[in-house]
Amino acid sequence: MSVQSAAADVDVDLRQLFASLARNCLRILVVTLIVTGLAFAFAWLATPHYKATTQLKIQLNESAYTRPAGTNEDDKPVLDAEGVATEVQVISSSDILNKVARDLNLGDKPEFNDALDMSPVSWLLVTAGLKSDPAEIPLDERVLQKMRDKLNVYGVEKTRAIAVEFSSESAELAAKIPNEIAKAYLAYQADAKTKSNAAATAFLGPEIDELQKQVRDAEAKVAAFRSAQSDLLMGGNNSVLATQQLSELSTELSRVRANRASAEATAERVRQALQAGGSLDAVPEVLSSDLIQRLRERQIELRTNIADLSTTLLDNHPRLRAMRSQLADLDGQIRNEAQKVMRGLLTQAQTAQARENQLISDVNKLKAASSRAGEEQVQLDALQREANVRRQQLESYMTSFREVTSRKNYLPVDASVFSEARVPSEPYFPKLVPIVGAAFVGSLLLMSIITLLQELFSGRAMRQAPGARYERIEQVAMPVASVPVVEPEPVAAKTGEAEDRPADMEHELEPKAVPESAPAALEEAAAADAEPEPVRSRLGEIDVEKAAEKLIASGAARAIFVSPEGDEAAASAVLVAREVSDAGLRVLLLDLTASGAASRPMLDSGLFPGITNLLASEAQFSDVIHADLYSDCHVIPVGTADPVRAMRAADRLPIIMQSLTTAYDLVIVECGPADAHGISRLVGDSTEVFLSMLQADDEVAQAAVKLIESGYPDLTLVTPIGHETPGHPVPGRRSAA
Repeated sequence: MSVQSAAADVDVDLRQLFASLARNCLRILVVTLIVTGLAFAFAWLATPHYKATTQLKIQLNESAYTRPAGTNEDDKPVLDAEGVATEVQVISSSDILNKVARDLNLGDKPEFNDALDMSPVSWLLVTAGLKSDPAEIPLDERVLQKMRDKLNVYGVEKTRAIAVEFSSESAELAAKIPNEIAKAYLAYQADAKTKSNAAATAFLGPEIDELQKQVRDAEAKVAAFRSAQSDLLMGGNNSVLATQQLSELSTELSRVRANRASAEATAERVRQALQAGGSLDAVPEVLSSDLIQRLRERQIELRTNIADLSTTLLDNHPRLRAMRSQLADLDGQIRNEAQKVMRGLLTQAQTAQARENQLISDVNKLKAASSRAGEEQVQLDALQREANVRRQQLESYMTSFREVTSRKNYLPVDASVFSEARVPSEPYFPKLVPIVGAAFVGSLLLMSIITLLQELFSGRAMRQAPGARYERIEQVAMPVASVPVVEPEPVAAKTGEAEDRPADMEHELEPKAVPESAPAALEEAAAADAEPEPVRSRLGEIDVEKAAEKLIASGAARAIFVSPEGDEAAASAVLVAREVSDAGLRVLLLDLTASGAASRPMLDSGLFPGITNLLASEAQFSDVIHADLYSDCHVIPVGTADPVRAMRAADRLPIIMQSLTTAYDLVIVECGPADAHGISRLVGDSTEVFLSMLQADDEVAQAAVKLIESGYPDLTLVTPIGHETPGHPVPGRRSAA
């Protein structure tokens, strides 16, 4: 049974693979020349096709002299990408193409009418019903379909230019048809603008006549309402007369009220001054009287004279007394004049009061008149607005009508041809050199690939992969004590020898030992010393194949391997895992040895993350599960984490084992020289315990006895000695099976 996958057994021999190209060079060259010749014949005999292109510029061709009034160069419309795409669809429309086809009589040319010159192959296909008869399709549709197949209209990228490209078997038609399509497109635009202009003229004429009548009626209503139906006489500042008068009276009323209040206040001050007997010099209105001013001057003069005479005359002098009498008369006259001023002020206040009352009455009347005028003004404004709207609309229509009328004989279109198609001198198809060159390179490459694939699939380019087999197990000499007795002995002797063995070891080995075969065993041992061929052990253990068959037959979910002899005995777990994997089961090997003796030969390295990383929470299951390099089984190595830190989480081992048992058909655990307590966390339902051994010495016997006494009576001994990989036996190992 194989212990490694087929994918790892072989490798690709690149030298052998590419050498097949040299061996098959003649076939490759012949096929390449044949394909190249066919391509040359096709390019030589194919009907040549010519291609020409007409280019149009999409923009408004308006001059400064024909531009409508009130517009400038910046007001012209600018087409965006969607606008250019719309014009592309207009150019390739059926109406324009049909017009060009009729003008050039394309229906009479076999290139555009399949019914005129049908090839024998096409005729046979039509007769057999495998192709529709072109004659059943209307002529216009046949020609239009052919034109669309040969026509390519597209907008030049990042420009407002449109290219009209056409291919034909005739060089003249290849240049003539795109030019005619461009002319038809320009004629279509001009015709569309002419129709639009005529429609605008037909619409604006009656509308202008109707608007003129409406404007006249609206203005007549405004004039009639202003003059005949209301007293809305307009004053200054374009306001109603009543409103203007009301404003003026209000101003006058304010002025009269101010004068009245001023006169009353002045009269009150004069009265208070007269009643208090004080000086009247503080009242401006009294001092402003001419008589009082003269009396004040006379009074001052008398006082001056009295003062002068008092220096020379006594107080009782008649002249002084006369002057003092005159001075007293002047004071009385001044007070009398002040009283007259006060009465005048009171009279002035009364007059202002009467004027104020009159103005109040007039203002109240004008308020009522102004209110009526406001309502009438609102109606007048409504009529005026309607008349203005009608007039503005009429003026707008008349302006547009004049512009439309002026453009009857001049209608600039939104496109122009800036590059006409010219008759091509060379066909664009077929190109002899590119076609022949492409055929030669393509056929050469294809034949080379086919040759390489044939060489690969035939297996001739495969060689055995280096390092695809396991390292051989070094020969371990079996102790003499473990070899059965050479010559037949009495039963008593056999019994005595059995009594010298430990009881538990006897329990393990006695049912499987066959004393009668001792001479045969010695002969086989002698043959093994003479030849490198391995033989089976006869010490009571089972070999790798038997262990694998036992696990498969029992349906075990876990297999625990204990190796008391150390790392060399760990090969049993590796070989059993590969045997079971080759049988088609999903197998995982968990390496719990301190040195990684089980996983290192499976991965060729001990630097992969493994169980210690998983226990230390440094990795996940997907990070620690690796594929065996030489079989289909998977392996979890020891790992690279700190073992002390990992062992602190040893309680997680049962959970990890349960998860692995769920994912795999069989989980094999190599525990190294562990005891019963060490494997207690790994044992579960459907578990088989194996003891790996190389020599049946006391150490192995004691380990087996301890495991049996600790609760594992179904312990099975397995040895890798004598196991052969297919075609490659392990040399130098001998076992007594």
